[in-house]
Amino acid sequence: MNTRQALSVASRPCGHLHGAPLHLVTLQNETISVHITNLGCAVMAIYTPDRHGRVKNIVAGLARPLDYAHNPWYLGSVVGRYANRIAAGRFMLDGQAVQLTVNNDHNHLHGGFAGFHTKVWTLVSLVREEAHTGVEFTCFSEDGEEGYPGNLEVKVRYLLNHRHQLVMEYRAVTDKRTPVSITNHSYFNLSGFEQAVVQDHLLHINAQHYTEKNERNLPTGRILPLKGTPADFTVPARLGDRLHLFPQDCGLDHNYVLRRHQPGAMVPAATLTDMDTGRRLRVFTDQHGMQVYTANFWDGSITGQQGRPYVQHGAIALETQAFPDSPNHAHFPGAILEPGEEYRTITVYEFGLNV
Repeated sequence: MNTRQALSVASRPCGHLHGAPLHLVTLQNETISVHITNLGCAVMAIYTPDRHGRVKNIVAGLARPLDYAHNPWYLGSVVGRYANRIAAGRFMLDGQAVQLTVNNDHNHLHGGFAGFHTKVWTLVSLVREEAHTGVEFTCFSEDGEEGYPGNLEVKVRYLLNHRHQLVMEYRAVTDKRTPVSITNHSYFNLSGFEQAVVQDHLLHINAQHYTEKNERNLPTGRILPLKGTPADFTVPARLGDRLHLFPQDCGLDHNYVLRRHQPGAMVPAATLTDMDTGRRLRVFTDQHGMQVYTANFWDGSITGQQGRPYVQHGAIALETQAFPDSPNHAHFPGAILEPGEEYRTITVYEFGLNV
């Protein structure tokens, strides 16, 4: 096979929402297929083979692009302006109190009611290059939307290459100082949901510290060592041996402080492995944090693209991001975007096999 001819990208129309056109974009290399919709800029499916060549969709997703108009669990979506929580939706900026919408337990979560996961993004271009194939989307968040200051222009590119990497590039510019932290909220079950839960997945996380949180899932401001806690995955561990050790959260829901040697460098963040199928996912990022969430409150009310109901611990999200509630913690890495600067961050999902 001539691999230089194996990359492809295609788009087809899938109706409209509020008059805006919906698209289904498919990226393909030699063995992997990625389906993306511009509604929520969401990854709908990632098809990968197991060690026997059987191909399954390994992410939680809905059947049609229009279904993402109701996506309470943020399946596959890009979330922002600010991923994760901001306490009471309130912070100080330039001596002034900013009040965001409150949409989760008296806090602001994932950009609020009209966050990026609700938007019909504009499909700008399909990318056809020798090294990768992909798609570029943009959206616009106007000054005051969900309480955020500044007009924000956002660009997301999904790129699939021959190394079986899905590269996610996020960019943004603003005309006022504003907090920005953008991530993708894909949930993975490397069995392709043949196993209803991820108990037998092995997880390794490149972090020795985490941001301590209180009973409302908000950082206390303390950065604590993981050693000796059940959240320590510096040595790969089976998820099923740990999830019951977090009774308050009903599983993992923690922000990990990723180990890095210099600011802005790409680092390995996590490795997830399903020993039964052999499928492996590696995550790389230039972000400071990664929220790990094991679908603790999935209740079977949504049946996914695989035809299976999504149940508690049915998948795991590895959300690369700024630290939660950073605007209220001056010693956390900065998350305020300045006019004239460009927000830019990259996360890579690399798919492979343990044979």
